[in-house]
Amino acid sequence: MNLENDYKINEDILKFKIPRWEDLPQIDLYMDQLVTFIENELSLFPIGNTDNLITPSMVNNYVKLNLIPRPEKKKYDRTHIAYLITIIILKEVFTIQQIKDGILTQTFLYGEKKAYNLFCDEQEKSLKYIVDFINLDETKTSIELEKNVIPITMATLTFASKVMSRELISSQKHSIENQEI
Repeated sequence: MNLENDYKINEDILKFKIPRWEDLPQIDLYMDQLVTFIENELSLFPIGNTDNLITPSMVNNYVKLNLIPRPEKKKYDRTHIAYLITIIILKEVFTIQQIKDGILTQTFLYGEKKAYNLFCDEQEKSLKYIVDFINLDETKTSIELEKNVIPITMATLTFASKVMSRELISSQKHSIENQEI
């Protein structure tokens, strides 16, 4: 069963690419440039409410919460942009503390550049997986898909993914704290 028409699955979801580390500005940006850049890059991304994806007060709050590093002379670099893009996407399903733990864990394991690019790759693969899951022919899957049940199925997959991610982040954090990694 292909539900593309029923649910208006936009092909842009599959075409959208989160900018990789190498694609982020090489020059430092002031706050207004930072906000404009991120809004332009994520405006087509399937994030809940695209009004005010990021505001200067959000950025300032993330700095106060030590979620992102302090800017240097009021300028923001690639690290800030990568953190902010990650936060904007993940805050749809995680608490700020869970996001902070996840970012700290992954940057410890892989470094900022590799962790960010890995996040981008995995997010795009996950979106493709979900779209493929929705469009699977019911003769090719063991999961019985019913048009009206798909929203519930997606919600439960989101919850299951969130629970598993939280447990894995907690386990990795524990391993790092006990220097088992």
